[in-house]
Amino acid sequence: MNSDLISYLSRYMPITDELADVLTRSSFVRTYPKGAVLLREGDLATKGYFILKGCIRSYILKNGEDKTIEFFIEEESVLPIGLGKDVPSSHFLECLEDTVAVVSSPEQEARALAEFPQLKAVCLAMSEIMAEKLQENLARYRTSTPEERYRDLMERRPDLLQRIPQYQIASYLGVKPESLSRIRKRLFNPARNAPIADRS
Repeated sequence: MNSDLISYLSRYMPITDELADVLTRSSFVRTYPKGAVLLREGDLATKGYFILKGCIRSYILKNGEDKTIEFFIEEESVLPIGLGKDVPSSHFLECLEDTVAVVSSPEQEARALAEFPQLKAVCLAMSEIMAEKLQENLARYRTSTPEERYRDLMERRPDLLQRIPQYQIASYLGVKPESLSRIRKRLFNPARNAPIADRS
């Protein structure tokens, strides 16, 4: 499985034999089965994840109701809220598919970067991409209707609609499953041209 990490990194930087050997022997890359819970509410967040294969969902429980925060798929980082801090987690992380991920603590990352400074450029680029994505998603969520959010998923992340259960897509959009069904009917029924108004 470590070959997946080497393959990914080689797209962005030269991989020396020494670095390849370290990565091959390291325990950074781990596999998790579908349904595995990586973090629970109340636990300390000590690990971050970079997904090589699979899908991870972040969610909270509010008044007993499951509310999806975000979905993460291949080549995306999952950095739990409060990572490396002595505070209990406010959310859960679970694998929606069999998942292969690079797993590390802030301390492990610091040691790896100290030993192989060439990794810093890749890590910095990944951090900038994730920060920009989070800002865009937050701004888009605050200024759009559920139907606009669904259209956005269709355009920007169509693979999620094939990989994620509809009730979790509904939770992510902030609507009930029946409201999502109405949105889908409007979008996929060419005989209708209903305005975007459903703010369920």
